[in-house]
Amino acid sequence: MKRRCQVRDLGRVDYEPVWRAMQAFTDARDEHTEDEIWLVEHPPVFTLGQAGKPEHVLAPGDIPVLKVDRGGQVTYHGPGQIVAYPLLDLRRLKIGVRDYVHRIEQAIIDSLAHFDITAARRDGAPGVYVGEAKVAALGIRVRRGCTFHGLAFNIAMDLEPFARINPCGFAGLAVTSVLELGGPAAMGTVKPVLLAGLARQFGLDLEAATEPPAMLPVSPVA
Repeated sequence: MKRRCQVRDLGRVDYEPVWRAMQAFTDARDEHTEDEIWLVEHPPVFTLGQAGKPEHVLAPGDIPVLKVDRGGQVTYHGPGQIVAYPLLDLRRLKIGVRDYVHRIEQAIIDSLAHFDITAARRDGAPGVYVGEAKVAALGIRVRRGCTFHGLAFNIAMDLEPFARINPCGFAGLAVTSVLELGGPAAMGTVKPVLLAGLARQFGLDLEAATEPPAMLPVSPVA
């Protein structure tokens, strides 16, 4: 039986209010709270995970750097990137963290295959790769069996800021996008494919929500 899951497309919103709203949602939920997936674009920002080393931020320039509570090292978020935050109860889904990561990666791999792009995962380096280049990054947090943070999928974005960091802690790691790989540039073309992939991987019945989360009292960035 599929579990109902609310999908909230938040538009372009600053990183920190969404992060705080994810924390609040996770802290407030109980065993009856429906799962949600939040989709968002962030204005330019570097985020440094719990294990992140400041020396991997090489030359941020005018882009802010935030220390956050997800796993992983440093990454970049910016316009033209789909950021998806699955807020799922792993206990209800009866899966562990390793399986959770594997399923997110598979949803992205399947999404790229939909556009005739062959991608793969790498042992010891979470995310999705096409050849030697990374096209999607993962950074998650699990609290009381429930997930927040999530994935960043490069669609059609300025990739220059990735040269200002060691992406995910790897010096010289090449970063690419769906557009560079010959896929579509439109976020609206890729989002439903990614959502369908996530729904398959986690057995979710997705339902579009018309309102933003109550704990996110902010207006989208123009």
